[in-house]
Amino acid sequence: MVRTTQLLHPQRTPAALRPAATVLLLRDSPQGIEVLMTRRSMTASFAPGAYVFPGGGIDAADALAHGQSTRRAAQSDLHLTQAIAAIRESFEELGVLLARRADGSHLATEDIAALDRRAPFAAQCSERGLTLSGAEVFVLAHWITDRDLPRRFDVPFLVARMPEGQEPVADESEQFEPEWVRPADALSRHEAGNFFIIFPTIRTLDRLKAHGSVQSVLDACAVNDEPLFTSCPRAGFLNGAESRHMEHEAPFGELAMVSPDGQIKHELAWQTERPVPLLRNVMRLTAPNPGFMTGPGTNSYLVGDPSTGYIAIDPGPAEPAHLERLWRAAGGDLRAIVCTHSHADHSPGAPGLQALCTKAPPILGLASAPTARANSHFIPERELGDDERLTLKNANGDTRHTLRVVHTPGHAANHLCLVLEEDGLLISGDHVLNGSTTVIDPPDGHMGDYLASLDKLAALCDEHAIDFILPAHGYVLGDLRQAADNLSAPTEGGAKAAIEHLKAHRLAREAKVARAMQASPKGTMDDWVKLAYDDVPERLWPVAKRSMLAHVERIQSLGGFNL
Repeated sequence: MVRTTQLLHPQRTPAALRPAATVLLLRDSPQGIEVLMTRRSMTASFAPGAYVFPGGGIDAADALAHGQSTRRAAQSDLHLTQAIAAIRESFEELGVLLARRADGSHLATEDIAALDRRAPFAAQCSERGLTLSGAEVFVLAHWITDRDLPRRFDVPFLVARMPEGQEPVADESEQFEPEWVRPADALSRHEAGNFFIIFPTIRTLDRLKAHGSVQSVLDACAVNDEPLFTSCPRAGFLNGAESRHMEHEAPFGELAMVSPDGQIKHELAWQTERPVPLLRNVMRLTAPNPGFMTGPGTNSYLVGDPSTGYIAIDPGPAEPAHLERLWRAAGGDLRAIVCTHSHADHSPGAPGLQALCTKAPPILGLASAPTARANSHFIPERELGDDERLTLKNANGDTRHTLRVVHTPGHAANHLCLVLEEDGLLISGDHVLNGSTTVIDPPDGHMGDYLASLDKLAALCDEHAIDFILPAHGYVLGDLRQAADNLSAPTEGGAKAAIEHLKAHRLAREAKVARAMQASPKGTMDDWVKLAYDDVPERLWPVAKRSMLAHVERIQSLGGFNL
């Protein structure tokens, strides 16, 4: 894990979580699903003026009302309590009652008007012989309020079908202006600036709009009787404006590393004019070579601090302005230059960067293999050994930063990664990227070696408690594992999960390649790419064919099809 001494900002304890429940009341219409939303009071302490779904805090009485509710066989005690809380809140805020008489019918709006929304809820239902419809309320999503906010809630977003014969009547205290709206329309109106909704609402509506009927939503939720997704978002700035992100989105890992407590401090916009501090001992400077294969550009990293000097990793192309910025960011004190591999966007800048230094740092890495292409020729001044350690020491001779060298052939025969041991960081070069999968281009690329290297990196994640991956292209990958401020979040986060997901993706693609070969045994690469990459835009097929050849060679090596 990252040393707290290397974090850029003093940490604070996020606000405690409060249990709550929210319910999306749904109905079918000729135009598709509609969801009931209301506007919160402008004086509300949380999301004032926002359009929301009814809901609120969970009361102790909600857990005591299990005996008054129906229940699915797979419905846990927690989910039933949450369902009862949502039923109560929809009654108190909107006069909608998810409960049935003994004959199975719902109360009509005029019957509900005779009830007191401020009186004890369960007791009123019991007096009238009503059974709460807990079994008809399903968990759609699970949101944990962002760590940066002063009021935080641990809240399931539940779904239920709107009872027939009822119309919403807002309490005119907490909720106003109930409105039925299609998810897509709500999102469009929000974009237009006349229907304010907050981040979890936006993302939930975005998922909901994919369903064609209420029953489709309920069926999806009933499969495992667990949330379809769980999220505790993180936020940074994008060109100066707040930008929030879920766990599966590219910037999330970087925000988790830079501001683990959730403070909104980090700028996410890509720029090449100055280095971006990620930790006190890690800076990233992105080369001005954005493109189809490089994304926002090649990331050069500086590891170290003023007391130890720096190691530059992947100086990038021979771009003088970029190299000078890299040299200046290190204060001219470079102790070594390491190239993760020999490709043209990674190593050519090394001699130019070295020439800027008064005391020339050694250029380290692995020499390009004979299989490398002509524009990937690279010979370091000294070759690094697998498992070798590069250290940076202060004036007292104390080791402050240790980079462990890991030979990871696959993308290139001479590819290596680096582990910053004290902080549990994996600097992955092109072996693991954020936002795309790396190209495996034979003969220098080899799919079998690539997959074996992924296994090697996954084992190192366990050994060094690695949570974050610093790729050569894209944002930092990964997330902190289950933390004290977010005990309800999934525990499968971290660098190892990203690596295992990447391997599973590669193997799934290989299975599609094998099926394409089987379906067209006399086919060509052009024939197979149409089948194996049918989920990829056609304009990407020429690049996809390079990795597909690596899959074909691996399939053949395992005793599969012969060309």
